[in-house]
Amino acid sequence: MLKARFRRWITDGEQLRRLKLLGAVPLFAGLTRRQLGKLNVKLFEKHYGAGEAIFREGDPGNALFIVLEGKVAITHGVDGVEKPLATLSPGAYFGELALIDDQPRFATARADEDSVLLILYKSHFDQLSEGNKSLAIHVMGNLLKALAGYLRVVQARGAIRPASSRPAEQSAMPAERGRR
Repeated sequence: MLKARFRRWITDGEQLRRLKLLGAVPLFAGLTRRQLGKLNVKLFEKHYGAGEAIFREGDPGNALFIVLEGKVAITHGVDGVEKPLATLSPGAYFGELALIDDQPRFATARADEDSVLLILYKSHFDQLSEGNKSLAIHVMGNLLKALAGYLRVVQARGAIRPASSRPAEQSAMPAERGRR
């Protein structure tokens, strides 16, 4: 009975579409079809109207989002002005740092057009990771690669400098030196 229900579920057109999309998301690279299926059942689907905020800068980070349909604009406020950072299409993901910590959002995400997003809450990812260490290791490894890539881009722009060989006392931020 359970096998028949599972077989029906994995042949459902919508579920197959979602599995195909998940398999193409770089964050889930290397996951088996079975792992993608386990991940898929933890995802919550939500529709957003054009112009609707998905989250705002400063909101608590508690979920990862994957664009299933539509387009999402990511912006960051600088001196009271919204600066565009990215426009995301189906298959793109954002908010991935929420899987690591619960820090406030760095940017605002808004639906550019009517959109459907898949949402993976941190609590659901943590539950999934408990019984699926291999899945968790793959996802976290892919997340680390993405973060390293982001850091390299920022570094190439000159926004941060590589670590120097100076002693820790000299390379510490001025505010930190005063606290020692």
